[in-house]
This record gives sequence, C-alpha cells and structure tokens, in this order.
Amino acid sequence: MSETVRKTYKEKLRPTPAQERALDNVLWRCRDLYNAALEQRITAWQRCHASVSRFEQEAELKAMRAAFPEYAAIHSHILQDVLARVDKTYQAFFRRVQRGEKAGFPRFKGRDRFHSFTFKEYGNGARLDNGFLALSKIGRISVHWSRPIEGTPKTVTISREADGWYVAFSCADVPVQPLPLTGQETGIDLGLESFATLADGSQIANPRIFRVAEMALKRAQRRVSRRKKGSHRRRKAVVLLAKAHQHTRNQRHDFHHQEARKLVRTYDVIYYEDLRVRNMVQNRSLAKSISDAGWSAFLAILTFKAASAGKRVHAVNPAYTSQTCSGCGVIVAKGLSVRWHQCPDCAASLHRDHNAALNILRLGQTQESTVGRDTAFRR
Repeated sequence: MSETVRKTYKEKLRPTPAQERALDNVLWRCRDLYNAALEQRITAWQRCHASVSRFEQEAELKAMRAAFPEYAAIHSHILQDVLARVDKTYQAFFRRVQRGEKAGFPRFKGRDRFHSFTFKEYGNGARLDNGFLALSKIGRISVHWSRPIEGTPKTVTISREADGWYVAFSCADVPVQPLPLTGQETGIDLGLESFATLADGSQIANPRIFRVAEMALKRAQRRVSRRKKGSHRRRKAVVLLAKAHQHTRNQRHDFHHQEARKLVRTYDVIYYEDLRVRNMVQNRSLAKSISDAGWSAFLAILTFKAASAGKRVHAVNPAYTSQTCSGCGVIVAKGLSVRWHQCPDCAASLHRDHNAALNILRLGQTQESTVGRDTAFRR
C-alpha cells in the first residue's frame, strides 16, 4: 500500500461582478452569525453562568433560517462551519488559560477581520464541474488553474484576499512522490545573520524580505493615514497597502518553498532545533527580524515536503547547541555577539552557527540510534 498525505490546493477564482457580490454577501452574513454566536455565549455566561455548546447553537440554525430569509439563501454547511469556528476559538481560549499563557478572550469580528467561509463536505454545496467551481446558490465560477488536484477533495474554503478571491481544496489520500535517496544527512541551525547554516558549513542567505520592503510599506501606511476616513481615496489606499503586505508575504512564502525543496532533494534526513519561537519574539530587539525570517512557517513547509518526498525531518533539543564544542563536547560559554567558536581544549575554530549545525546533526543521529535500539529491544 502506497503512502499518502493530506494536501491543500489553492487556486485563484475569476468571479463575475454578480458572483463577487454574492460571495461578499455570504461573507457578510457569516461574520454577523459569528458575532451573534459569540454574543450569545457571553450573555448566557454573564446572566446565568451557563455555557452554550456548539451543538446547541447548531440546533437553532433551522429556526433562524426560517425567520431570516437571507440566511436561508446560504448553504447550511457554511453556517455550521461558522459555529464550529466560534467553538474552536473558545476551546483555544480555555486551553491557554489552563496552560497559564496570555489568554486572549475571543473577540468580535470587524468587517476586515473575517475573510473566508467553508463547505465542510465536498460535493455537498461545492463541487467541480468541467473545470468550474459550482457553489450552491451562487453558481459556476471560473477557476484559474495552476496545477491539477490529486487525491480526494474533502473540504472547500473560499477566501477573499487583497488581490481577489481564492478557493482552497483540502484533499486526502494524495499519493507521496518519493525523490531518489542520496544517503546524506544534515543538521540545520536557523539564524538571523544567515537564514540557515548546514552541517557541511554551507549557508542559506537571509533575504530579509520585510526589511527590504519596510520603507515602501511605511509609505503605503502613511498614505492611508493622510486620507480622510470613509473616503473613496482612503479605501483605495487601504487596498494598495494590503497588496503591498500580501506581496511581501508571498515573497517570503516562495523563498521558504524553494529552500525547503532544495534541502529535501539533497538530504534524506534533516535535523533541526526544536525552537520556541513564540518565546524568542519576546525579545524586542530581535522580534522583527525573527518574524521576518519566518522560521516556524519554513519548518512546517520543510516537514510537509519531506513527508511528500519520502524523506524525514526530526527535531532535537536546542539546549547548548551553540555553546557545546562540536569537536570535543566541552561547553564554551559565549554571548550572541560572539560569532566565532574557538575551543580552548581541542583548538576547534569555526563559525558558531556551523558549530551548532554539527551538534544538531550529532544529537539527531544519537537520538535516531537510541530510538532504533529501543524498538529492536521491544521486538
């Protein structure tokens, strides 16, 4: 039996003006429902100390659609997904409270904070029809295809972005396409001076995409600030600002995909530090640069590409990977400003990121061999 993965295919939509108005209306109604469901939960707790579940709210949909024709014109699965989002937001809130993290109570969604709706079952309200996307009560929408989709479509999500509308098909049972094995392994040390350093000493340059675009983004933001609120010129300036941010985001996303693909083609096993990026961005001096690098997004892409290519990616404990000498194992304490590792015991001399990458590779291989021995022992 061949291996499969879950994969999402995102394509651009080409709706007509009438279809675009219909999509906007669905999005507007979904936002209203989200806010009403959130308000119901808050009010029930404030007045009666009672919790309202997702299923209780879903049970009220039938009566609501009968009372409000505008909601009857929207597929029921879309409305059910909105209530599921409210419930998911609450569950995440309680989970953060239990962990002692900054809770962040669920908030109401403004007109610019709700961007998508989902058909939770492909074929029931959303399906493909001869290359077109057929949506219940909206019609057949033209799709600008960039590639054929594989596997079995499960859900369909319609989203509005700065440059138009998109559809995302979440597909199960997408066949893995293995790449030829190379017999190579490496450790990667993610950083800011260079985006990543490999165990062989090679480096991936940090493009600093946000830093490069920062001045243009500031000008676009100042243009919005100068415009009168509610005016047509301000709306145009807001669109231009959103497109500028989207372009920056797309550049970073493309960079991550390209570099992850190169690594997966070259190495069979890749080890990386299990970094707590959320904690690292608390450092105000480095927060912008860390966010610009996008380590978490890169590692997510790398992990998926490795799984799709029949390769492996493993995380290791990041403790002391930069301080430990890769030559003899002695701890050589040094601050972040010290970029060169010089061991007084074994005279090893190399860049601190290269030293860390070698330690990551060693830790990963040790971890793998330990797991292999434990598995063999249990058998």
